[in-house]
Amino acid sequence: METVLGNVALACGLIIGLGAIGACIGIALMGGKYIEASARQPELMNELQTKMFMLAGLIDAAFLIGVGIAMMFAFANPFVAG
Repeated sequence: METVLGNVALACGLIIGLGAIGACIGIALMGGKYIEASARQPELMNELQTKMFMLAGLIDAAFLIGVGIAMMFAFANPFVAG
């Protein structure tokens, strides 16, 4: 049972850590492309900003779903028989 709990703790750390890294990289790339696009066509800045914030919310939502799954494994572990 200790092996299962140790592996679950390791998996939770990987889920949260890699999810955070992926979300940070995704938002950074998106922000850079937004700045580049708004510099090329300043008249589209408002429409691009709206789309950028929607995508930022989706990227953060995907990370938070991963955090929720990791917390489920940490606190209500279905792999440990009761």
